[in-house]
Amino acid sequence: MDSVKSTPGGSSSALTSPAAERNSAAILEVLRAHLPDQGRVLEIAAGSGQHAAAFAAALPGLQWTPSDPSPEARASIEAWRSTADAGNLRPAQTIDMLDEASWSGEALNAPLDAIVCINMIHISPWAATEGLMRLAERSLTRPGGVLYLYGPYREAEAPLAPSNAAFDDSLKARDPAWGLRDRGEVETLARSHGLALTLRRAMPANNLSLIFRRV
Repeated sequence: MDSVKSTPGGSSSALTSPAAERNSAAILEVLRAHLPDQGRVLEIAAGSGQHAAAFAAALPGLQWTPSDPSPEARASIEAWRSTADAGNLRPAQTIDMLDEASWSGEALNAPLDAIVCINMIHISPWAATEGLMRLAERSLTRPGGVLYLYGPYREAEAPLAPSNAAFDDSLKARDPAWGLRDRGEVETLARSHGLALTLRRAMPANNLSLIFRRV
């Protein structure tokens, strides 16, 4: 987790992520344009909770539920939630893409309108991406439901930026199961779960926004 201890509102449980501070505005611009005005959103691997607090406040028509398998992350999410001016931000849930037994509870008791997953796919084993697609197929039951992904990817049609190549090496040094994924392989996996890629947008620092919709 790219984060350090911080104390918004005086909470010692809150973490702050420099990456989240840098990319929130750019991501919000995409979400504002492509998420519905109203509905239910589940954020997977919400990390520090900064994104959840910022996006819920900016998109008041959406019931935003953050989740993370890490107790430290959930404590941080709750610390940010306690200081956010966002009544639509729900309590943090324990949802793990590697554990289908965790895919239950209030957040998943009705169809979702969108799932948001930022900077998880490259910092987890491929099995987590497979789990994410299964969850999306199960929970985005309405046509047009959105799966939003953000992060760096490999692309067959474009050379890998040197900064992303170095990042990929550092991830694999930390865990051989981690690393930048091929966008085409992610797209193929999504398609097998009833999700079609409808947007690829270049983002700052050699990242991508990818939007898949339920067909």
